[in-house]
Amino acid sequence: MKAFTAAMLMSFLLAGCGTATGDRGLSGAGIGAGIGVIGGPPGIVVGGAVGAAVGMVTKPSTVNLGKPAWR
Repeated sequence: MKAFTAAMLMSFLLAGCGTATGDRGLSGAGIGAGIGVIGGPPGIVVGGAVGAAVGMVTKPSTVNLGKPAWR
């Protein structure tokens, strides 16, 4: 079960890649809310808000994970 949870978390994090500002804001909100679940309902709200803000202010070129494994 722990491996499945880790695999799902990684797939959500990698699926959150977007180039449009709105895409990054939405995926940041989702990731932040998911992490905020640890803190209960207030954590979800704060995590979602912070994640959305960070997703919207960062540029797509800010994070460079290198050449993809499939290339």
